[in-house]
Amino acid sequence: MSGQRARRTTTGSEAKMTSAILIVLVLLVAVLGVLLVRTLGALSTPGGGQASSGAEHAAGQDSTGRQADELVERLRTLETRAEELESLRRETEAVRARAEQVEREARDRLAGLSERERAVLELDGRVQRARDEAEQLKAEITRQGSELAAREETLRQRDRRLDERENQLGAERATAQSRADRLDARQEQLEQDRRALDAERTAVAAELERIGGLSAARARAELIARVEQDARRAAALRARRIEAEAQADADRIARGIIITTIQRIASEVTSGAVVTTVEVPSDEMKGRIIGREGRNIRAFEQTTGVNVMVDDTPGSVLLSCFDPVRREIARVTMVELIADGRIHPARIEEVHERCSEQVVSGCRRLGEQACLDLGLADIDPDLHPTIGALRYRTSYGQNVLDHMIECGRIAGSIAAELGLDPASCKRAAFLHDIGKAVVTDGAGSHALEGAELLRSHGESDAVVNAVGSHHHEIEPDCVEAVIAQTADAISGSRPGARRESLEAYVQRLERLEQIAGSHEGVDKVFAMQAGREVRVMVVPEVVDDAAGAELAETIARQVEEELTYPGNIKITVVRESRATRLAH
Repeated sequence: MSGQRARRTTTGSEAKMTSAILIVLVLLVAVLGVLLVRTLGALSTPGGGQASSGAEHAAGQDSTGRQADELVERLRTLETRAEELESLRRETEAVRARAEQVEREARDRLAGLSERERAVLELDGRVQRARDEAEQLKAEITRQGSELAAREETLRQRDRRLDERENQLGAERATAQSRADRLDARQEQLEQDRRALDAERTAVAAELERIGGLSAARARAELIARVEQDARRAAALRARRIEAEAQADADRIARGIIITTIQRIASEVTSGAVVTTVEVPSDEMKGRIIGREGRNIRAFEQTTGVNVMVDDTPGSVLLSCFDPVRREIARVTMVELIADGRIHPARIEEVHERCSEQVVSGCRRLGEQACLDLGLADIDPDLHPTIGALRYRTSYGQNVLDHMIECGRIAGSIAAELGLDPASCKRAAFLHDIGKAVVTDGAGSHALEGAELLRSHGESDAVVNAVGSHHHEIEPDCVEAVIAQTADAISGSRPGARRESLEAYVQRLERLEQIAGSHEGVDKVFAMQAGREVRVMVVPEVVDDAAGAELAETIARQVEEELTYPGNIKITVVRESRATRLAH
């Protein structure tokens, strides 16, 4: 802009200078014309003019000389002025060149300033992007803090479960010690039998050496007779040992009753969850659940007592709480709020109150239905909500209400086989875990608190004792207590009922197949009938019939030494020879 202003100023000065030069030239031409006219007039004057006086002629010449001098002086002045104008013109040209140079420098500076402005704008963009990234990082830190809080809560729950497991292991340790004592006694007996068998084998070998001169048929017959005699003797010894062990642990008839009861009960495998997932139709609904500045999610957690975890998982939010009933109420509340679409603190409190009444009513119906299914209609109706609440509780992955119903059926079957009162035994086994639904301050176990609860509702002393003693906190003093313990053990230890039992069951089957497959000549091994039978397929070219019987004996002995299991395991060695030819 300054360059344009300078250029306009230079142009105006040049115009004024040009106008002045033209005016001076015009005046100069006019003066020269006047002088020329006067000179011509004087030369053309007639002769009479010559008669004029000499004085006048001299005066005219003086006047003409003065005018000529004046004209010469003026011409010099004009030349000086022209030189000044020429000098001024040159200065003007120099000023114009300087103005053009200044204009070019101004344009260059403007270009430089434009680049700096673009750099400044780019720097502003980078600053804004850095601010956005900082906001995203802050949100990520907040989310990770929520995740860490949820993980801490999970770790605390896991610590509580580990404490419970340690208490249970303490009780199991004493049982394992007594079992180890019995195993030591059995091991000593096996050593004695093994020494006796070795002595007999030595005697048989000596006898064979003595009769080596006999015919092959007679020696084979005598050897077979000796082996048959040894096998019968070993079978008789084992039969007596098994019978003695069965009489020491429990009556053989009781085993038959328990096996019959287990076969009659068919229950599904159950597994419970610790965290509840609620489906969300869109991310917009997640925003409504969170609310402005987290207002709705804070109101929901304060009202329900349940932690809400909203993460990047599409289409779902997580509800976490140690109390499964409270978690179920929160789940129903969340589902209804999502379906309605109106989510604010007042609406959350209203829906939560209605859903609480709905879940409590559902617990009452579940408890009443469970009592009717077992034929225990005379149980105090005030216990129905407590019993129904166990539908939302699990123990090592097994649903507690289903476990109680299963125990009631098992106890009723055992009582019927023994000729006892099925109703009383079924009642005691069904109510044995009711204390798990009692809100406690940690002063007592669920068995003792369940016994106190049943006593306050008028249950019989036998039922109260069975419930209080099913974990050996107090001594059992009735047959109902023993049957309730048996039913509880059967329901909890069946394969697939609980996660720990299932793992131990699978490990035992794998170990059975490993033991049988580690011997020479074994082709395939199959553990069948829940580990009660092991079928060993041998290569007929490597293992003959006599070696097959010896292999079965060796595997059975190794299983007895390495594994702990209830009942008996049948070892079956299968040897099959096939001859195949092609007819051409």
